Amino acid sequence: MIILRNISVRRGQKALLSHCELTVQPRQKIALIGANGCGKSSLFALLLGELQSDTGDIEGLDGMRLASMAQEVASVDNSAIEYVIGGHSEVADLRQQIGTAEASGEFERAAVLHAELDRLNGYEVERQAEKLLVGLGFLPTDGARQVSDFSGGWRIRLNLARALLCPSDLLLLDEPTNHLDLDTTVWLQQWLQAYRGTLLLISHDREFIDACCDRVLHMHGGELHSYRGNYSSFETQRAERLANQQASYEKQQRRIAEIDSFVRRFRYKATKARQAQSRLKELERMQSIAPAHVDSPFNFSFLAPDKASDPLLNIRSASMGYGDEQILGEVDLSLRPGSRIGLLGRNGAGKSTLLKSLMGELPLLSGECVAGQYAKIGYFDQHQLEALDLDASPLTQLQRLSPQAREQDILNFLGGFDFRGDNATGSIRHFSGGEKARLALALTVWQQPALLVLDEPTNHLDMEMRLALTIALQGFEGALVLVTHDRHLLRNTVDELWLVHEGRVDEYDGDLSSYENWVLQGSNGSEPAPRQRDSADSRKQQRQQAAQRRQALRPLQKEIEQTEAMLARLEKQLAELDQQLAQTDLYEEGRKDELADLVWQQGRLRSEAEEREEEWLTLQQQLEELEASLSA
Repeated sequence: MIILRNISVRRGQKALLSHCELTVQPRQKIALIGANGCGKSSLFALLLGELQSDTGDIEGLDGMRLASMAQEVASVDNSAIEYVIGGHSEVADLRQQIGTAEASGEFERAAVLHAELDRLNGYEVERQAEKLLVGLGFLPTDGARQVSDFSGGWRIRLNLARALLCPSDLLLLDEPTNHLDLDTTVWLQQWLQAYRGTLLLISHDREFIDACCDRVLHMHGGELHSYRGNYSSFETQRAERLANQQASYEKQQRRIAEIDSFVRRFRYKATKARQAQSRLKELERMQSIAPAHVDSPFNFSFLAPDKASDPLLNIRSASMGYGDEQILGEVDLSLRPGSRIGLLGRNGAGKSTLLKSLMGELPLLSGECVAGQYAKIGYFDQHQLEALDLDASPLTQLQRLSPQAREQDILNFLGGFDFRGDNATGSIRHFSGGEKARLALALTVWQQPALLVLDEPTNHLDMEMRLALTIALQGFEGALVLVTHDRHLLRNTVDELWLVHEGRVDEYDGDLSSYENWVLQGSNGSEPAPRQRDSADSRKQQRQQAAQRRQALRPLQKEIEQTEAMLARLEKQLAELDQQLAQTDLYEEGRKDELADLVWQQGRLRSEAEEREEEWLTLQQQLEELEASLSA
């Protein structure tokens, strides 16, 4: 049992922790959450003895085996496998002593050391290290490579493997999924579920927390608040607690109203009724937990593109790769306004190759890629952070994109990303990784793309910013192609899944859960469930059939679009009425007739909106049935 008593920690003038109390029971799995910069890493440093508290003390760490994941790796001469084995200090030390003894001819001493290594089950440690490396996405041959050969992200994975290999009673992991793809995130999730010690995890990946943790510690305003259950339970409990605080009531109601408005708008914009209803369940849940995020500093949206071609992008019979090396072949892909595609696939399968080809950064080896006249693309990946001008302010960097824009409009926009005051007008050189990621996203959003291509956009973003991004993407009217290990973002923003696997790109017929199961069973050679690849003649015939289907579906689609436009007008009128009815002076004695008239209009419009919604759902059902019959 670990007990923190009256712990206070300050950084300069800022109180990170103020007289905090905490008890950690053996084998609990705890998620430590909170905004970037609130002090989560400082709490880890306290537990590791790297930082001293200003007041209080910690009990229960004496004799406890601790393992933690370092955030940086020095360039060392060791091989990757030896570096990871170094996490098991006793075994690593014995291996080194054995090597020294054998090199100097001290074979009797070497024999004694081998016996000690056998007692520690040290011969199994190398195999465990190899399994960890493969689980974290390394190739079987990577173990022999020097640590210095790997990039920064892969070195962080080596640190993670080293921490997992270390025998521990308490495991401290700080953002372990930041440099992982979806496949390795799922693998790590399974590993942590089987871990038999106490886990303290810093993460902003809500589904990862939901799967791994049974308790949440929320750091906020220098305080530690403990919640039973996973992250979803935390949201519900915090919403209930904050809903009882009258001081935040009005702000909560405004936030609930915003999400309620979004639910109504989105209802009529999904491509299929079944998908719409599924998405609505999540949106309605967001309404109930809105108070849990009432103090979020983030609030932004994607503006609709000025113009958008249809289709935006057509790729036909394409081969993609580098030089003479083909990575992907026979790629057929069409992106239209409203397409929402999530890419799945193991690390190295070719997802980045596909994205670069979509962007035009990587010429096709063969085939064709035709972009529409109004196919403005917005692209985000972690390299965008490196391209930021560190000596320029966020304001200046947006002004470079839009010299004609009003300064106040830009400042208002930046405020939605929590860049205010000096953070909006000063140099970004002091920005953290999370702040740079937010700015790079802001630059992408500002450009009003018709096609949005996002490659791991949530790295370095905290929970509140991830939620704001999810809401913004749900309202995005353009096309979206998304690669992310954040399954909550994936589930709530895309309508189609495409699998990049064994040199091809296919529509994936399963859902995320079936994909996770396939990842975990991947070692047995089982295949995922993409649609089967056809011959070139068959694909040509399919394209012709698809054109005929589109022609047959067009009358219903047009009727649906007209209904959606009518619903949009009704929603706009209702929003205007809501604003009028929110005016307090309307309820004065002399304005009774005016109030009654507005209430009558509101009722009439709501009734008409409900009728149009029923009509929309009926048309969507007819469209789905027609699509099914044409596909049969």
